[in-house]
Amino acid sequence: MQTVGNITGYVDLAQILLYVFWIFFAGLIWYLVAEGHREGYPLETSTGGRAVGKGFPIPAPKTFLLEGGKTVTVPDLTRKEPAYNAVATSRSSGAPIEPTGNAMIASVGPGAYTMREDVPERTSHGVPLIQPLRIASDYTVAAQDVDPRGLPVMAGDGKQGGTVKDIWIDSAEMMFRYLEVEIAGGRTVLLPITFSLIRRNQVEVHAVYARHFADVPVLQNPDQVTKLEEEKISAYYGAGSFYADAKRSEPLI
Repeated sequence: MQTVGNITGYVDLAQILLYVFWIFFAGLIWYLVAEGHREGYPLETSTGGRAVGKGFPIPAPKTFLLEGGKTVTVPDLTRKEPAYNAVATSRSSGAPIEPTGNAMIASVGPGAYTMREDVPERTSHGVPLIQPLRIASDYTVAAQDVDPRGLPVMAGDGKQGGTVKDIWIDSAEMMFRYLEVEIAGGRTVLLPITFSLIRRNQVEVHAVYARHFADVPVLQNPDQVTKLEEEKISAYYGAGSFYADAKRSEPLI
């Protein structure tokens, strides 16, 4: 019988393809698990202190080229994270932590944030992505919607925390991101739209009380917000949803 060039006559091709698929799939899992561990390192041990993880599944550092010629290397085992003020409720591994001092700025739980760049998000034209309407004058509030400018801002304690002075728009998403609130003393702070309920006669904010508006993180530039400032502002209101009142962090039952 002619056997020259006959491979499948004595080799199980289907079985070989199955083995090739298994090898490929194992390699794919290895790659995805490793690439998924580029963020979040170094770690923090349960007893406090930094633990630098090495070896699989943590990949070797890779440098990415960003817009504008900047580079970022991940995982960055030297990066700094916000210092939080909290203590473990017990010495057991994985015990929950409780904030110490002012829980609203302790960077714990719903008040935690990450150290993003302290620069504004920009459009492809190089201008800040998020701007107040006094600057982004091409945008306005739809006629059928309530314009909150001039409305009082009522906090979770039923007291007025300030008055809406302006609205900040995200020109990429075509949606409002923040309300600019003027508080006592003439200072202004930002209030994320997602934490507010706009009614026809007032703006309601359940997350914080009136006294808390004085400690909302301030902006370096009154006409633009950086990515780090966005993190801190959202974290502040997030912390308020749990720590503005001691009763909020207690069991519901």
